[in-house]
Amino acid sequence: MEDTTTMFLNEMFPNCPVRNILARVGAKWSLIVMHELLQHHEPMRFSALQKSIPDISQKMLTTTLRDLEADGFIIRKVYPEVPPRTEYSMTPRACSFMEACRPMIQWAIDNFSAIIKDRESRG
Repeated sequence: MEDTTTMFLNEMFPNCPVRNILARVGAKWSLIVMHELLQHHEPMRFSALQKSIPDISQKMLTTTLRDLEADGFIIRKVYPEVPPRTEYSMTPRACSFMEACRPMIQWAIDNFSAIIKDRESRG
């Protein structure tokens, strides 16, 4: 299910790859979910992924995973067991995207304390 911003941008700028793709991967949880999957280096079960991102709701994690799967960023594999086991892993597309994001992630880590300090001093 696409969010309102993504739908708006797709309608207004259907041929703009930057707006189209960044609207999806820039959604609140997409980058965090992909970052978690990348950190574990192996497929993750839904419950493990949810535990690794404690502030995401089950519904939002489900929606984010479906969107990322639809765009070819993750692979969802269901095992025919009782109860069913579902694992998620990164595709080569997601890995190359995250490689491009690595400098931004490092920048956020490096500047986090200073930004929080600035926020606190202004608010």
